Amino acid sequence: MKFSKHFFILYGLLPLLILSPPPVVAGITDGIEKAEDGLAFVDDHLFLASPNGWFRSDLSGLLDLETYYVDQRGPGLIFGDESFFGPRLSLFLDTHMGEHLYSLLQARFDRGFDPRSQKQDARLDEYLLRYKPFKTGWVHFQIGKFATVVGNWVRRHDSWQNPFINAPVPYENVTIASDLSPPRDPQDFLLRRLSADRKALWLPVIWGPAYTTGASVFGTLERFDYAFEVKNNSISSRPPFWTARQVRWRDPTVSGRLGYRPSPAWNLGTSFSLGTYLNEKARPSLPPGKDLDDYYQIMVGPDIEFAWRRWQVWSEAFWSRFEVPNAGNADTLTYYVETRYKMTPRTFLAGRWNQQFFSQIDDGAGGHKRWDRDLFRVDLSLVFRLSRHMQTKFQYSYSHQKGELQQGENLFANQVTFKF
Repeated sequence: MKFSKHFFILYGLLPLLILSPPPVVAGITDGIEKAEDGLAFVDDHLFLASPNGWFRSDLSGLLDLETYYVDQRGPGLIFGDESFFGPRLSLFLDTHMGEHLYSLLQARFDRGFDPRSQKQDARLDEYLLRYKPFKTGWVHFQIGKFATVVGNWVRRHDSWQNPFINAPVPYENVTIASDLSPPRDPQDFLLRRLSADRKALWLPVIWGPAYTTGASVFGTLERFDYAFEVKNNSISSRPPFWTARQVRWRDPTVSGRLGYRPSPAWNLGTSFSLGTYLNEKARPSLPPGKDLDDYYQIMVGPDIEFAWRRWQVWSEAFWSRFEVPNAGNADTLTYYVETRYKMTPRTFLAGRWNQQFFSQIDDGAGGHKRWDRDLFRVDLSLVFRLSRHMQTKFQYSYSHQKGELQQGENLFANQVTFKF
């Protein structure tokens, strides 16, 4: 479905008119107020609880209506090269059983896990069971399919909390490293830089929240936080290979994060991940005598969170190595700095600076070349919290990669979210 620039502008201006409505849009404002009343009623009644309070199950959800305008091929994990509209419905079922047991189910209905990666899709993104053996929170045990413990963006990645519509560069910039098609030699590997991103074959450092399957242990000890997980696939693995049905635990990935909160304003952490990133389908292309567990993805990196009055700041940096068959070690360093300023009780302005750098590898002809194209990206976002159940965002992003080939330099996007 194609959308013109004029449609995008009119669609995006609608929430602004609602915030300061002239008489001609008074009816729209009345409709928004009625919708808010309806969402509030639904929010207050979607639960089931036992008389003594031992059992309680709450159903909640997010309905996101997103419009993307791209001037070239879609950047990051936006699929396709045309502007489009993408609705998404996310449903969450949170269940508490006494003080010790908790479960979560997250179902999504959309056009693929990543924007327009499929025509239509319905799936369970998360399902987990958590056990808290003691009243204090110093230890929890968890099994199921759930987001990675790495970094600090994943904890705030849903559309209501994320001040942007997309993810930072470390979580969505596709490199030429592949889990399915190892190169024949270094020259074959480097030739991929001349092609547009093949998002069905290539990998970022971390694929979004990485809802892989496994077990974790986490907790808080005074000012210290810890979290460790053993999962069936790497943090860079693609959504079709996150379930245990597709990939079991023959070559597990171990990840973790250690955090320290010196004061209420600061949260500091360090993350790591280690595991094979190659898929079973890559086995026939490996050198003789080599197996999947001979090639790892290794990742380490710090993260920082800071809050002061109306300001919030987040930052993460990741150094990652892909051990690439027939090509050697491919290292990359990527980071972002993100800030959000609360202009009014319901208006936020956010900015994010992202960069990624790539190391040099032997090109197989006596020289060395960078294995992918360095890039930077700046994201700007304006968020209007229309009520406690509705918000809208406007985002502009500009990205640039080293070289002539570009992957969507300009991105305009609008998102309207209904929360219940």
